[in-house]
Amino acid sequence: MKELFANRVLANDTSDLDEIFKNSANPENISFAGGFPDIRRFPDADLKQAYQTAIDQQGPAIFQYSATEGPQNLRQKLADRMASHAGVTATADNIMLTQGGQQAIDLVAKLLLNHGDAMVVEGPTYMGALAAFDTYEPTYYEVPVDQNGMNIRALRKTLQAHPEIKLIYTIPDFHNPTGTTLSAKRRQAMVSLANQYDVIILEDSPYRDLRYSGKSVPAIKHYDTEGRVVFISSFSKILSPALRTGWIVADQPIMAELIGLKSAIDVQSPNVTLQAINSYLDQHDIDAHIATINAAYRLKRDAMLAALDRYFPKNITYTRPAGGFFIWVTLPSDIDAKQLLETQVLPQAHVAYVPAACQFASRTVKNGFRLNFTSLDPVTITAGIKRLGVLLQANQAVAPVVPLKTAIQF
Repeated sequence: MKELFANRVLANDTSDLDEIFKNSANPENISFAGGFPDIRRFPDADLKQAYQTAIDQQGPAIFQYSATEGPQNLRQKLADRMASHAGVTATADNIMLTQGGQQAIDLVAKLLLNHGDAMVVEGPTYMGALAAFDTYEPTYYEVPVDQNGMNIRALRKTLQAHPEIKLIYTIPDFHNPTGTTLSAKRRQAMVSLANQYDVIILEDSPYRDLRYSGKSVPAIKHYDTEGRVVFISSFSKILSPALRTGWIVADQPIMAELIGLKSAIDVQSPNVTLQAINSYLDQHDIDAHIATINAAYRLKRDAMLAALDRYFPKNITYTRPAGGFFIWVTLPSDIDAKQLLETQVLPQAHVAYVPAACQFASRTVKNGFRLNFTSLDPVTITAGIKRLGVLLQANQAVAPVVPLKTAIQF
């Protein structure tokens, strides 16, 4: 049967993702693997009311086919939010609702990438995006991440060496998986490079509102002068992932083509859900809700960092994010985090994390892992990090190495 499958399917290995979710679901494990919001922070009663209100107000018409790009009233709310929260001037016509941010990534990839086309990704990057891009069989060029986001000097050298590059994919705000944020200066420089080398930037920013300290930075699209930045975000992290609702902000003619592609794939996102979200935004202050979850997540982040400071060997480094969901841990260069997970961490400490290799397009970097702190309570976070730290302290392959001086290395 597999002889009938397309090459893009045979080459698209999602076993790492499958393993992560299996480890997260095992009740014996304390899982820092999945990038899950805190289930206790979902506004379930408010969402239930919003669905009922939307159905009552619109009647049977809410169950009919509707515009591919989504309802105009919700798109206008998002356009207003882009102006007030991201420094991006947009109209409702610049916005399309999607089936989560994941579909938005897939649509942009489908629009731009032929087999073998060149693109830039961060090293490491969001493994779900790699799974989407892999389907289109691009040629990847990996640019490292440091404490200020994608290394622009390395990006410039990569574009100079490979002028055929068409797309730069970046997660500038509380990066998945490192938690770092791209500086304003680097955002401006990235746009300048994209203009110079005729490249599209895909700005993936689902964590943008989840800031726990420091000041917000304008979106990359704020600096866009030629309509070549496509911004995507999602309600998954700030409202509920089960809504499966994201959005794309793009200039014409990119938006026109994306609407056509979405229409061919699924015609539209569910109108009932989109109208319920619009009703929720009419009836509730989403920024007050975000402030509530940020206060809770700040405590979780602080608990994880305190436990890492207390229990981890001093030669192991980790990021200290100002927001988002994740902390990135760097082990000594000769340690394979996946092998360590499978042979020691899971069977002995019963702790799960996401090892480095599946988060690099090259799959060659192995001495790191991602930790999620949002889905668990501070007591469980501390217990899990202690288990992991005790094991690492006892591991002779880890403990004796000379301490690293930088916060993150690749």
